[in-house]
Amino acid sequence: MSDDSQRPIVFKRVKKTLHGGHHGGAWKIAYADFVTAMMAFFLLMWLLTSVNKAKLEGISSYFKTPLRVALVGGGSGSKANMLPNEGDGILKQPGNRPQEGKGEKPSQGDGEKSGKGDSDAEKIAEMIQARVEKRQLEELKQEIEEAIAVVPDLAKFKELIKLEQTTDGLRLQIMDDQKRPSFDNGSGRMKEHTSTVLRQLALLLNQVNNRISISGHTDAKPYAGGLGGYSNWELSADRANSARRELINGGIKEDKILRVVGLGSSSPFNKNDPSDPINRRITIMVLNKKAAEIVSSDGGSLDISRPVDIAPPQLEPPEAPAQRR
Repeated sequence: MSDDSQRPIVFKRVKKTLHGGHHGGAWKIAYADFVTAMMAFFLLMWLLTSVNKAKLEGISSYFKTPLRVALVGGGSGSKANMLPNEGDGILKQPGNRPQEGKGEKPSQGDGEKSGKGDSDAEKIAEMIQARVEKRQLEELKQEIEEAIAVVPDLAKFKELIKLEQTTDGLRLQIMDDQKRPSFDNGSGRMKEHTSTVLRQLALLLNQVNNRISISGHTDAKPYAGGLGGYSNWELSADRANSARRELINGGIKEDKILRVVGLGSSSPFNKNDPSDPINRRITIMVLNKKAAEIVSSDGGSLDISRPVDIAPPQLEPPEAPAQRR
């Protein structure tokens, strides 16, 4: 057996030191945080007592509906709402504008506030939808431009296909040319290459759900029979309907087409020369929702790219009939 008395005895000495070094300043950080929090608290209390009710409601509305403020403006950051009696912001709204000598007008009832909230929500939804539609139509425009560049049936006529974004939607125009007309002379019978172009475009237009308006245009050259017989009005309408049929044959659903109209020579593309062949064209308007509602209610015309003169263009004498195209 081993003798425990022969084992070495180890003495452990614990050196006691004060809590210091780099840990000695931790309380300072905690104290600084406390002081900062107190300063923020007193600053908040001061703001609540110094800012008037209208500004407080503006700040409150921002935190409740920041999306509305970001889209339609206003809120606590709007100058119109910060200055008394200026702008169309909080101070202009009923119930928030103070009256002289009577203090502030009592706030509106819950029913009125609820109605206003619903109206704001509808406006926000409409603005979001408009932005989404605009982006979709921009993407459609880009796809059509890319197709025109690479598809042989479209590339051959790229100079005659014009695209333009408007407030009503995407305007697509198929222009005529003296050397390469889109229709037979003085007729609504479509050339084969025009039919091919429309069928190719129908495949691209089907990618969006927007409604479509089609309009036909002619130049200012009249028919020999005068305005009482078959005229540019009938010709432009016949050509617009021919374009409608080809789009349907290309795959467009019939219910997507909202309107087909003949505008004759009332809206020339080249206003300086009403007889220019480029005025003979088919316009396809891919309508946004707002424009489609206007067309559905027959509230206005959307296919005119430029203001139209009230006076009709000067017609040629009937005794020398011009060649119609």
